Amino acid sequence: MSRCYLRDIKMNDESSDDEYEEIVLALVEKSIKEDTPRRRGSIKGRISIQRDRSDAHDRLYADYFRDQPVFPSHIFRQRFRMKRPLFLRIHNAVVNHDSYFVQKRNAAGVLGLSSLQKITAALRMIAYGTSADQVDEYLQIGESIAIVSLKRFVKAVVEIFGDEYLRSPNNDDIVRLLAIGEQRGFRGMLGSIDCMHWKWKNCPKAWHGMYSGHIHEPTIILEAVASNDLWIWHAFFGLPGSHNDINVLEQSSVFAKLAEGHAPEVKYKIMDNEYNMGYYLADGIYPQWATFVKTIPAPQGRKHKHIADLQEGYRKDVERAFGVLQARFAIIRGPVRFWNQEDLANIMTACVIMHNMIIEDERKDNRNIHQLHKDYDNVPRGPPIPSVSREPTSSFMEFLANHDRIRDRQTHSQLQKDLIEHLWKLHGDYDNN
Repeated sequence: MSRCYLRDIKMNDESSDDEYEEIVLALVEKSIKEDTPRRRGSIKGRISIQRDRSDAHDRLYADYFRDQPVFPSHIFRQRFRMKRPLFLRIHNAVVNHDSYFVQKRNAAGVLGLSSLQKITAALRMIAYGTSADQVDEYLQIGESIAIVSLKRFVKAVVEIFGDEYLRSPNNDDIVRLLAIGEQRGFRGMLGSIDCMHWKWKNCPKAWHGMYSGHIHEPTIILEAVASNDLWIWHAFFGLPGSHNDINVLEQSSVFAKLAEGHAPEVKYKIMDNEYNMGYYLADGIYPQWATFVKTIPAPQGRKHKHIADLQEGYRKDVERAFGVLQARFAIIRGPVRFWNQEDLANIMTACVIMHNMIIEDERKDNRNIHQLHKDYDNVPRGPPIPSVSREPTSSFMEFLANHDRIRDRQTHSQLQKDLIEHLWKLHGDYDNN
């Protein structure tokens, strides 16, 4: 409907003011829902840059993707943050998922940007944290198209690979994580948990107070759980930076499946006491729950100092994961310049997903980690882990009981005491050897 149509309706005596207002509101709502930006077309005085997109595609293909490229594989890995087979896997999946990345011809029959150009532009912006116009000279892609390519690329990655690479640990994963914890002396450990802040440069002024915390700048928080191989098992993103770790924990879904009865049951014994829930290593701000093992502040005596040193060392796994994530994708290391919170969430989630994909792809090349996993296969284990329950919680009372078990302070204290004795016993065995 056009303005002329609205004028004709207004001039019609049979049309009431209410009908006219309904039509105007419908038009406004339609304009708000439109996702594609309005194109202004040819405007007098506007400069039109003639880009040789075909030549840019040929140069990109010759540099990185032909059988004998100009730049060898290690330089490809450095600039794309992943090996070429993994990049092509992501590329093919994204092109099949979103037709935006399929190369098309315009009304004049001229070929537009190729999928390699659009996805390379998006990945360069993610990997180097550069602005959209910095990829123009090499890839011959305009700033607006580069931004759209980035937004649609991260959204496609989340939709395609999110279920696989941001899944909760399954039975096999639980067994492996427990074996790693057993090898380290922390029987029942599933990883470590912590939060990181991402600066939001373009945070609206009205929201600065809500998003500013101890950093005194607007930030958005990512809560994550990571294991020793830097795989991120849980990622909860989006809360304002004024929250602390406890506030984030209260709203995250890290223990949702455990409370609902859907998580694999974990059974182990320490110092003749039986436990049926795994735990994460956490810093001092986290509450005294049965699912956390924290360090001992100002430890007194050799036993307490020993467990404090080990706990603080192994708890660094999640901080190492944050460091590698930021080094690999510089866009989340520096201040982000986008406005839409949904775009920010897609960028962060896509970076975590690709981080896990890279770890999986290169795990066989990390000889130390590979050998550790082989060694863990021979570690004696406790009772076998039952299969995952897919049935809903039988009753609301059972849900409340699981909720109380997670937050049980007495179990937390007992677990910490048992770990102190268990680790000291292992320490004594090592000294005797």
